[in-house]
Amino acid sequence: MITIKNVKKIFPSKQGQLKAVDDVNVVINEGEIFGIIGYSGAGKSTLIRMLNGLEIPTEGSITVGKREISKIKGSELRKARQEISMIFQHFNLLWSRTVSENIAFPLEIAGVKGAERQKRVGELIKLVGLEGRENAYPSQLSGGQKQRVGIARALANNPKVLLCDEATSALDPQTTDSILDLLVDINKRLGLTIVLITHEMHVIRKICHRVAVMEGGRMVELGAVLDVFKNPQQPITKRFVQQVTEPEETKETAEHLLERYHSGQVVQLTFIGDSAEQPVITNLIRQYPVTVNILQGKISQTQSGSYGTLFIHLDGENDEVNKAVDFIRSQQVGVEVVTNG
Repeated sequence: MITIKNVKKIFPSKQGQLKAVDDVNVVINEGEIFGIIGYSGAGKSTLIRMLNGLEIPTEGSITVGKREISKIKGSELRKARQEISMIFQHFNLLWSRTVSENIAFPLEIAGVKGAERQKRVGELIKLVGLEGRENAYPSQLSGGQKQRVGIARALANNPKVLLCDEATSALDPQTTDSILDLLVDINKRLGLTIVLITHEMHVIRKICHRVAVMEGGRMVELGAVLDVFKNPQQPITKRFVQQVTEPEETKETAEHLLERYHSGQVVQLTFIGDSAEQPVITNLIRQYPVTVNILQGKISQTQSGSYGTLFIHLDGENDEVNKAVDFIRSQQVGVEVVTNG
């Protein structure tokens, strides 16, 4: 669906040439929700803007569907953009227009007749859950409602690709989840290919099929979301994964445990996929003469399965504790000994 080949983007600056995107290669599949994550300055915004021709690559090519976006101009590019819509962090709504009028705007530009336009607006309002707010102005809407208007407007011309530029960064966590659920629903109903950029691993974890990690303009890691959670390769990827699996309070808990327990082992367990749903701890207690104290844990869902972390304290004879740890490893569970007593 989308092929990015040997793409570089260089901007001139007072300090010399700034390489915003550096030799990126990736193929994004039709119907996929593909996430690009990175900190500010990683190059992700520049990359996504090249997908709809807002930026032109300095080198390389970008193909969306059958069109090489990096080569076309004028009316051909405008036609291509009808199939590649975009939603933004700050909504970009027309403040003097109502919800219905905002959604109708791209249809007006495309020359869609009045009756057909109104029918399409009604369908979109229902799709994004804004019934009853048709005549409201953006100033009368919540952040989540504004983003729903932005999504409806982006879908007006039946695009094949939806680009999301930090689309939930301005929203609170609960509203973020509702917008992400809406994007998943749209992806499933319409078969829409969604490419989103973010600096929040929660967004990736919740809705993406695959993720690319960007740093310094380069794509340093790429894989299925569950695989990246299971075995992050790069230091930056590990930091992003820890946003979800090891929040700040987990670090405080671990430090407290190091002070508190002077015998046995404090162990962090990582569960992936089916192993997250198996009675590992129950079987452990039945088979080994050790005491198990569950200290802290969390299980999250990705599009491809479950991912969880659990901190436990194992106490007993050293030999039995070591056997218990080996047993856990044999159950396809990741094991990291945080401290030995």
